[in-house]
Amino acid sequence: MTQHLFSIADLRQLMRRLRDPETGCPWDLKQDFQTILPYTLEEVYEVIDAADNADYPHLKEELGDLLFQIVFLSQLAEEQAYFDFSDVVSQITEKLLKRHPHVFPDGTLQSVRESDADIDIQAITNRWEAMKTIERRARGAPALLDDVPMALPAMSRAIKLQKRAAKAGFDWDDLTDVVAKVREELDELDDAVLSGKPSAVEDEFGDLLFTCMNLARHLGVDPERSLRGANKKFTRRFQEMESQSRDRTLSACSTQQLASLWETVKAAERPDTHDD
Repeated sequence: MTQHLFSIADLRQLMRRLRDPETGCPWDLKQDFQTILPYTLEEVYEVIDAADNADYPHLKEELGDLLFQIVFLSQLAEEQAYFDFSDVVSQITEKLLKRHPHVFPDGTLQSVRESDADIDIQAITNRWEAMKTIERRARGAPALLDDVPMALPAMSRAIKLQKRAAKAGFDWDDLTDVVAKVREELDELDDAVLSGKPSAVEDEFGDLLFTCMNLARHLGVDPERSLRGANKKFTRRFQEMESQSRDRTLSACSTQQLASLWETVKAAERPDTHDD
């Protein structure tokens, strides 16, 4: 028996039913933009986690959960006569058509560029950034950093701020300058620690993290992905330490025993993993 495939129209109808004032779901009817946003953010992270772990059956489920959040927010907007889901789809399609003239030369879905046409990647990137600048100004955000979302995770926002500033020429010339700045910030953190002032320590630690984001950018490393990898590596090794401690709990081990277990676990890993 062939499984019935639902459509986006079915999902939108389901959403309307959930929000029906008389026959809808009490929980869904209580929600508004502010109460639903934490769930939206949670679903974004779950999508990233599933993709990062190459768990594709789970990714399919999590993408569905995220899509439902988009439909939910669109339904809330429709009820307030702001816009609806069709407007969301139409606007993103129109924007991407405009931003990809090298794919859609006439700005329509039907237009196709010549297959042998030369494609200048740098020119495409420059045009993309110019279009985004025009769009930012049209939204009333003339300053370069005005519309970098405050709600972004601090690490992601730091990278975005730095990239925007770099477009204006405010950037380090080469990698060695950034490395030197990281060392400088470490020295300043040392001084703050010696001062005994918690506010100074927090301030200097923030400067160090911000500079490390600059280092990641110049290295071409995604800091979020890199830290997720480090978290996974630590979790894997710590769990192996627990396994090897046998009848002892780790809390019962001495500092020297814990260090020895850690080194044993590290040494047992394949040498081609390049882990430290």
